[in-house]
Amino acid sequence: MIYRFIRENTVVFRVETMCRIFKISRSGYYKWLPRSISHRRKQDKNIKTEIKNIYQSSRGTYGSPRIHRQLGVQGIYCGKKRVERLMKESKIRAIQKRKFKVTTDSNHKFPVAENLLNRNFKPSGPNLSWVSDITYIRTKEGWLYLAVIMDLYSRKVVGWAMSNHINRELVIEALKMAARQRRPPKGLILHSDQGKQYASHDYQGWIKHYKMVCSMSRKGNCLDNSVVESFFHTLKTELIYHRRYETRNQARKDIFEYIEVFYNRVRLHSAIGYTNPENYEKQRKVA
Repeated sequence: MIYRFIRENTVVFRVETMCRIFKISRSGYYKWLPRSISHRRKQDKNIKTEIKNIYQSSRGTYGSPRIHRQLGVQGIYCGKKRVERLMKESKIRAIQKRKFKVTTDSNHKFPVAENLLNRNFKPSGPNLSWVSDITYIRTKEGWLYLAVIMDLYSRKVVGWAMSNHINRELVIEALKMAARQRRPPKGLILHSDQGKQYASHDYQGWIKHYKMVCSMSRKGNCLDNSVVESFFHTLKTELIYHRRYETRNQARKDIFEYIEVFYNRVRLHSAIGYTNPENYEKQRKVA
């Protein structure tokens, strides 16, 4: 009983002290208190609705950091902890990542370029450093292979190609697309791994044709090309692992829409200040 009396009266003393400091009556404080709680709950309900909308628009890929950023973009300002709490209450979780396996066939006799990029993943401007890589997608018709080229400045996928075969034509088509779209200046560094497709004479001939400089990762060192490998990890985590493709054409349409509509123009990227590549370049007036 004594402890209960002390506890209850301590609360009273704190309320009285606060009311004295802010020059308000105790009765006014207690009348305001339930209204305040009700107002916050109403806010929580509205924020939860926006969180669900953002989560669905992101295809279930956004966690609390990106959702918090997007809320701010929409003019809804609240703390990160509050967003985490409301997501937990709504049972909203970002799609979980899986372990990503990289396979590169570097068993060939073609010349290998020096690692000129040297993990400089933050160039000072666009069309200075591009990275390229290949991945594969399972369908019931067989494998579909995807080659992409990404501009490190904005993390935008500037060139891509898909094929039933993993060969030099695949990476050449991705390179041609990137060159057509961007028209890069002389001396651009184009980085890849040591795969035979990239080391082939045909591919190297096109690099020289566009006056680019070839750079390659050190053998067996996936960190030298980690940005584009991270893109493939994201692609598979957010899209591929949640699909069962009957045909290659189904996969082609899905991947095209993911890259050109979602990844380049909608998805928020932490590496570029939680905006999308298209807006990032527009804000900096990139041609």
